[in-house]
Amino acid sequence: MSKQPLFKVIFMSQGQVYEIYARSVGHGEMFGFIEVEELVFGERTTVVVDPSEEKIKAEFENVRRTYLPMHSIIRIDEVDRQGTAKISKLEGGNVAQFPLPVYTPGDNST
Repeated sequence: MSKQPLFKVIFMSQGQVYEIYARSVGHGEMFGFIEVEELVFGERTTVVVDPSEEKIKAEFENVRRTYLPMHSIIRIDEVDRQGTAKISKLEGGNVAQFPLPVYTPGDNST
């Protein structure tokens, strides 16, 4: 029996960088959006609680599936092991929001 795939999805939202883990990632049915399902968070098996992971876990608490705009995705990796889900501030660097729409309809005036 093969193990289920695990994806690390890194995306930008409101000036912050989110890093989440999910079992299913695809193009979905809504044009221009990436569909992310079966979000995976760390289990509470230790006494130490990570506040950054608890914040993102609370934000996605009742979410079965989320749709992320294609232009907000920074990276999607298939990984062997789950890391810590987190939210961090977007600070300088070379990551910027893509400013143009993904699809622009053709000009029908010609």
